[in-house]
Amino acid sequence: MTDAPMTAAAPSTAPGPATAPASTATAGEVLSGYLTAQAGNFLRALPQAVGEAGARPGAVPSLNSPTGAAGTGELLRAVRRIGGALHTFGPLFEPSWAREARAELRWLLNLLAQEPAYLRRSARLLAALDSLSATGAASEGGGPGMLAGHQGAPKARALLDRQLTLARTRAHSTVLQELRSARLHALADRMTLLVGEAPLLDSATARAGEVLPPQGAGAFAELAATVQLLPLQRAASAYQGDALHRLAGGPGRAGGTPGGSVPAQGRPVGAGASGGDADSVLATDDAPWQRTRILVKRARYALEVCGRPGGELQALDTVLDRHQEAADAAVTVATAARTPRITPATAYVLGVVHADQRLEVEAARYAFGHLWPNLPHHGWHEWASA
Repeated sequence: MTDAPMTAAAPSTAPGPATAPASTATAGEVLSGYLTAQAGNFLRALPQAVGEAGARPGAVPSLNSPTGAAGTGELLRAVRRIGGALHTFGPLFEPSWAREARAELRWLLNLLAQEPAYLRRSARLLAALDSLSATGAASEGGGPGMLAGHQGAPKARALLDRQLTLARTRAHSTVLQELRSARLHALADRMTLLVGEAPLLDSATARAGEVLPPQGAGAFAELAATVQLLPLQRAASAYQGDALHRLAGGPGRAGGTPGGSVPAQGRPVGAGASGGDADSVLATDDAPWQRTRILVKRARYALEVCGRPGGELQALDTVLDRHQEAADAAVTVATAARTPRITPATAYVLGVVHADQRLEVEAARYAFGHLWPNLPHHGWHEWASA
């Protein structure tokens, strides 16, 4: 068990839903109130997160689990919101302080997010493989999976489980080491000072309604510009990924045998390209979507600061989180498929699982493409200041 960094006591009252700033409030008052609330969340969650990290590997709860209010999840949520506010409204803060704070928050976010990410990835991939290799009858969910009875399925499952457990254990060890570091203590002290008074510039003394909405609109403008570059037309057709999991024709039909063909849109990346080249192509293809995910979160947090509703952005955020999880899972499977001396049967199963995860990626893109045009409107400056 590790010791939590010594910090000043956090405010005892948890912040409620964001409300629109009063007409007489200054930008500095609104930002200070928001950051004080989030820094308080940070300081309350930090000791619990440290305690969770001191438990056995794998004990850190998933952010998507029913116990999402646990220390690690709360800490990560506070870190994202503080970092997002400092980025969007950065011109109102002392530049060097804001830059250093964002860098340290990014370090902590990357550190703490690793182990929960491996837990979620393990659950996702093992559940997918179990579904693909299910042998149930049509009356039990639509028929057998594509890999039902395939001899490579058990070995592929064991390989994925072993590699993800090892990666999770390494991430856990890294967290334990860093949580004892002076760097985390310094960041906790920085958050303690933030509870008292944020280092704002004189420009923050203007009225909130005159300063915050235009800066928040910048986050929306960047988001809109990035979405314009996405290949939404290519993602306009739904992919039938369920066909891999349940073959309605049964094992006696073409495509229902263990060696049946993978749908063309879901063929493993290695077909016709080397593993390294295919990985680079997919990484390049995923990058703008990952950037969009970050910008959606920043836009959400900008609305929170301005006290405006952001339910539509929450839906986009959820879809892009699913996209990120599936893309990362596909990378993990591709890495496992390059393990030396695995059997062709195991490699085939991993190829099907990889195809399944890339289908999940495409499904998320399809969902995003349907959600985006249906937002209330794209007058972001009006939305932020309505």
